[in-house]
Amino acid sequence: MNEIWCVAVNDAFVMGAWGREQKAPGKVRMLGDGSAEYTKKLGLELDLNARGLGLRMQRFAMIVQDGVVKDIAVEAPGKFEVSGAEAILAKL
Repeated sequence: MNEIWCVAVNDAFVMGAWGREQKAPGKVRMLGDGSAEYTKKLGLELDLNARGLGLRMQRFAMIVQDGVVKDIAVEAPGKFEVSGAEAILAKL
């Protein structure tokens, strides 16, 4: 089964509201990583405490097949070049 997941360091309620606002239900599974545990395990934490934003997740896209990471594209700070839909679809 093919699925698209959106993960962010937010709670489930924020992710649910964001998903509804973006008309994602049935298309994108919205997942909250409120304590950033998953983010830390991936090594993708982004410390924005100096800006008053706390710990966040770097922007990335991952292709997973049968539970195995086949590709991960992590954006450089302030960029949106390698993790967009077009870039990921080109890798499939």
